[in-house]
Amino acid sequence: MKNEETVLYLQKLLTENSYKALREAMIEENEVDIAEFIGILPKDKAAIVFRLLPKDLAAEVFSNLELDVQERLIHEFTDKELESVLEEMFVDDLVDMLEELPAGIVKRVLRNTDEGTRGVINAFLKYPKDSAGTIMTAEYTNLRPKMTVKEAIMYLRKNGADSETLYNCYVIDKNRVLDGVVSLRTLLLSKDDVLVEDLMETDVVKVHTSDDKEEVAYLFQRYDYLSLPVVDSEERLVGIITVDDIIDVMEEEATEDFELMAATIPSGKPYLKTPSWELARNRLVWLTVLMFSGMISGGILSRYEDAFTQIPVLVSFIPMLMNTGGNAGSQASTLVIRGMVLNEISLKDGFVVLWKEFRVSLIAGLFLAVINFIRLIITYPGQERIMFVVSFAIFGTVVIAKMVGGILPLFAKLLKADPAIMAAPLITTIVDALSLIFYFFLAGVFLGIS
Repeated sequence: MKNEETVLYLQKLLTENSYKALREAMIEENEVDIAEFIGILPKDKAAIVFRLLPKDLAAEVFSNLELDVQERLIHEFTDKELESVLEEMFVDDLVDMLEELPAGIVKRVLRNTDEGTRGVINAFLKYPKDSAGTIMTAEYTNLRPKMTVKEAIMYLRKNGADSETLYNCYVIDKNRVLDGVVSLRTLLLSKDDVLVEDLMETDVVKVHTSDDKEEVAYLFQRYDYLSLPVVDSEERLVGIITVDDIIDVMEEEATEDFELMAATIPSGKPYLKTPSWELARNRLVWLTVLMFSGMISGGILSRYEDAFTQIPVLVSFIPMLMNTGGNAGSQASTLVIRGMVLNEISLKDGFVVLWKEFRVSLIAGLFLAVINFIRLIITYPGQERIMFVVSFAIFGTVVIAKMVGGILPLFAKLLKADPAIMAAPLITTIVDALSLIFYFFLAGVFLGIS
């Protein structure tokens, strides 16, 4: 809610059974805030409060409820109440809800929708997962090219109430093929007798039902659109995607990338509402993989046990070496992954990325090596050769780490995998092994150990 005082006030009215005052107070609030208030109430109270809302507001509030709250309310609703809410909801909100609900509840929801809506929902549910077709809405207003401005405005007044947005009006021909787009602002500022076809823009940015929703999000970001038309394989207009749905897509994709970068399987559920066993299951896969891959470093260390016997001080620098490599690699991978998400970096930029990270690594590695050498010769006087090996190893480790961190996300993309999986945990494991090999190679060359 906007503030705790509002929540406390509404809860006070509910406790006092002041339902009339509660209804009036909620009508003054935003539907998102009302949904949040209902979401914190017990199941029986939530149903009572929801029934106080006017019909049109109830549908908007229901669309903004968390999925588990929607499911609880559906169990509480009579068929008549459910039908009343469903007929006021936009199809895209219905589809989003049905994709996550249990099969039994989905059947009941579909049973309480009219035949036309049910047909549209079933069509939406057939689109590929994460495609533009799954996030579009069928509630839009279209115009015909031969309409005059006056006719178009009259048509919008008559039919626009059921549209999710009226900022842009899409123009179609008799076969529903998309011809152009005209803004409501343009219509309102034009003379009544001007034809729509003389005002519309024919160079329309559009997406197809099968396009990935990440690509759609990129178009919204690039062009600052409020809506985009969706066409089928025959270029017929079948729906539109609005900016509010794209914001949800961006949030989902960002969350998924963060989870992958943290070496956990994306769950798609809020953290506090995800069972502990599910969180553990999502993490165990990668923890197991990283645990076994980490044994590679152990194998390398065991190979050089004799080196520790000859020069024990070498062991004390291994944590610093591995930490520096891991941090350097994660820096590079994070920036490259972010650049790929924003479409600033593509596969064809692989050599450019490699060359840039190489130059960065030379500068960073040399700086760290120099200050590390100065510190070490002060701390360990008389052991300049060993300190040189350690500092040279730091330099080489930074170069290796940044090259690996920069190129692995692009390699993942080449294999059609999410670049985010090549993030800190996995890169750290790879860099640890490579840095240890390089470290002991230098020790063998300059210190004569094996």
